[in-house]
Amino acid sequence: MKIFIIALSGIGDALMFTPALKLLRAQLPDAQIDVLVMVKGAQDIFINNPNINNVYRFDFLQEGIVKSLKYILSLRGKYDTSINVYPSNRKEYNIINFLLGTKNRVAVKYLKKDFSNLGFLNSIKITENDSVHNVQTNIKLIEKLLNKKFGEEPSLELFNTEEDGIRAQKFFSENNILSDDLVIGFHPGCATLKNHIKRRWEPEKFAELGKKLIDDHRAKILVFGGPDEYELKNLVKVKIDLQDAFVVNTNGILQSAAIMKRCNLFVTNDSSQMHIAAALQLKVVAIIGPTNPHYIHPWKTEHKIVTLNLDCAPCFFYSPRPLICIRDDVKFKCIKELTVDMAYDAVINYL
Repeated sequence: MKIFIIALSGIGDALMFTPALKLLRAQLPDAQIDVLVMVKGAQDIFINNPNINNVYRFDFLQEGIVKSLKYILSLRGKYDTSINVYPSNRKEYNIINFLLGTKNRVAVKYLKKDFSNLGFLNSIKITENDSVHNVQTNIKLIEKLLNKKFGEEPSLELFNTEEDGIRAQKFFSENNILSDDLVIGFHPGCATLKNHIKRRWEPEKFAELGKKLIDDHRAKILVFGGPDEYELKNLVKVKIDLQDAFVVNTNGILQSAAIMKRCNLFVTNDSSQMHIAAALQLKVVAIIGPTNPHYIHPWKTEHKIVTLNLDCAPCFFYSPRPLICIRDDVKFKCIKELTVDMAYDAVINYL
């Protein structure tokens, strides 16, 4: 059996497919399982995974329609099964799934705008459920494909190399971070596409929280983020304005994850870094505004969600439309009025 995994929607989504991937490989040990990604971070998620034969990366956004179409058609007829990881609810993903020419085209039937996004092009479908986690939905996709119920829900999987560990130790040595230090990781960023920047807690609040943790608990704060979040990370460090705050700059997710392993606790927006922290089995304080915690809470790790639990929340569901707020008083109140004290109290529970 030749299976093609389409994981184009992002880093966190790629990571949340790894439990289903593990179950798929266990059931089909001799199958060829290849994966297609669009971003470098998602490639890093799969690159060392023993359940994958090949990882392919193609940047559809940069290459344009003609080159993208030629690339997909070059793969046509090479696989008998293709799987759109959840969530992949844009019509472009369903068109790619269809053009591959596989007999089994596995995907989720979405509750919102499924028909207009050509969900009918897929041949094996399960119906979306707003009350379950993304990991569970991906597992249900594999169950539908194999016509088998699984009695387990594995943890997220991320595979570091020995070199990643060596680079992490160098970082700790250079910054005088000792084995008995209290180390707390921050991720003040998140994805920005489709107005998702509105999911971010203000960097000033991360900075105030960092100051309190350094002053009250002699913590060392590590500020994480991707290469496009360089200015944001430095802004948080500058506003903390204490010598025990450090910006983590690395060559990729795996090096960053190797450093993250050292954290006693991780404070984060709803982001791919939150899911990496979960894969590393860290204690996580997740700051959640408009998104649905049922979908995306840190999987299989100890965590606390800091949220206002507004009547209008969650207002973000999987749909191609941008994130919007319909409130008349304070736009995105769910994230703007989350206080530093609320986050601090959640952190203290773990110290």
